[in-house]
Amino acid sequence: PFVIVCNHQASLDLMGMVEVIPERCVPIAKRELLYLGTVGWACWLSGIIFIDRHCRDTAIEVISRTASAMRQENVR
Repeated sequence: PFVIVCNHQASLDLMGMVEVIPERCVPIAKRELLYLGTVGWACWLSGIIFIDRHCRDTAIEVISRTASAMRQENVR
């Protein structure tokens, strides 16, 4: 298992990240990206898990559920 942290500078960076992220990887992104028009729709359709950074407890809960599912499904 490993963690990849991407600090992108523009919306187009997301397209490049999609190409370098390994298969069976579970992407997590800030919820604000969901509201970026077609970029947000593409993120949602590709299965990105969104966390609300402004609500700490909810973000921790989402990450915990994701980690449990990742262990069960043997994904990174």
